[in-house]
Amino acid sequence: MKYQYTYRNTAAELWQLSMYYTYGSLVGLCNIIFTVAIIVMGISRWPELSNLMRGLVLLCSLLFTVIQPIAVYRKAQKQAAGITADTRVGFDDAGLHVLTGDKDAVLAWSKVKKISKKPTMIVIFSDTTHGFVLSNRVLGSDRAVFYSYIASKVKR
Repeated sequence: MKYQYTYRNTAAELWQLSMYYTYGSLVGLCNIIFTVAIIVMGISRWPELSNLMRGLVLLCSLLFTVIQPIAVYRKAQKQAAGITADTRVGFDDAGLHVLTGDKDAVLAWSKVKKISKKPTMIVIFSDTTHGFVLSNRVLGSDRAVFYSYIASKVKR
């Protein structure tokens, strides 16, 4: 194996992944626009708002900045609790060699759909919705060299 890692994703890593994909999409853009608009509206109209409307403005301004991230983290905690075995994944010229519990598989490089490089992780997609999340914690100092290696193997 050219590279081999054994890991179990944490709730924080799964939360980061969800937040990257939410706020890197059109949904995230809408969330940001809504939050900015509600804050601007709340500030400009605050003196003339009733207490009920002030409460709604505060609730709405916290919706995507506090409430949603907490809800996503709770979901990530449940997902992380469901991961009962370490994943060992190896990379060589033939592809990815994956061992989880007593199940093993080989994924040829031609079957890898996409590689996504985020600030705190690299995600290798086996299809449009499934993949392997390798965080900086797992990759350590190999991150840059590892990314260059896998990027050279995946046809874009």
